[in-house]
Amino acid sequence: MKRKKHMSYLLVFFAILAIVYVAMLFASRKVYPIEYGISFNQDHAESLGLNWKQVYEDMLRELEPKYIRIAAMWSDVEEVKGEYDFSSVDWMMDKAAEYNTKVLLVVGQKAPRWPECHVPEWLDYGVQESEEHLLGYVTKVVERYMYHPALELWQVENEPFIKFRFGECERFNEGVVAGEIALVKNLDPEHKILITDSGELSTWRQASKAGDLFGTTMYRIVQTPKGRTIVYDWLPAAFYRWKTKMWGRDLNDSFIAELQAEPWFTDSNPTNTPVEKQEKTMNPERMQKHIDYASRTGFSRGYLWGVEWWYYMKSEHGDARYWDIAKETL
Repeated sequence: MKRKKHMSYLLVFFAILAIVYVAMLFASRKVYPIEYGISFNQDHAESLGLNWKQVYEDMLRELEPKYIRIAAMWSDVEEVKGEYDFSSVDWMMDKAAEYNTKVLLVVGQKAPRWPECHVPEWLDYGVQESEEHLLGYVTKVVERYMYHPALELWQVENEPFIKFRFGECERFNEGVVAGEIALVKNLDPEHKILITDSGELSTWRQASKAGDLFGTTMYRIVQTPKGRTIVYDWLPAAFYRWKTKMWGRDLNDSFIAELQAEPWFTDSNPTNTPVEKQEKTMNPERMQKHIDYASRTGFSRGYLWGVEWWYYMKSEHGDARYWDIAKETL
């Protein structure tokens, strides 16, 4: 009798899940207006053997993005302790202003792209002064760019609250994130702050409440370190919309911080991986599919992830399909 009762509860539970899933599928049919931007990282462009300044300016001139996301990576800005070099960030900010492109500028220990934590080698996390060094660098960045005409938004850290450490980020100091956010807000109350989180591997509980704006990643096909491919095509677009509303966020203040538009790599990279293998996790049809999916989530903005790879495919393999899709989308 008890076993039958348990079975009845399970049947009811799965029936409710099925109803919710079907409801999400129907809710995912609606297309919403969405604006697109691009995430760019100069170190990643260089790792592909490209002239990063050429890639950046060609991106601005040919693709004409209204929005871009770049980072003032600590390891680049303060490579030598106490010596600040803003030449690369200055150049990108000035070029963005020249092309009337608005910048989402990332600051903090973590920034988009490998190795995830962009902390200078001289930093010793074991000493009390490490937090002071971090906040000192954040202060320098904010004070330098808070009045720049290209600056639209700040992003403090990148996915700071995920409970696993992706990349070379084992010693990431999560305890100082609240202090970083407060510092940026105090120094520059005019520009809003975006906090990001993993779209599929996090609840968003902390990130959704930590900043003025919220940003999620959106990866539709990934590979584990052991080479297993995981596809999220079964996940309805309305899932993201409902998840956002569950945490009380307005969709107009919620972005897709990284919309996957390049292959997924684990222990390889585009320069040593056959194109046929790369196309298993990204091809023109899938890129277009991801863009269509994003338009059904209800988010107001999405930053495409992969411009360095599109440029690499165009310049090194004569394949401009990805570049052209981005141009049409933007």
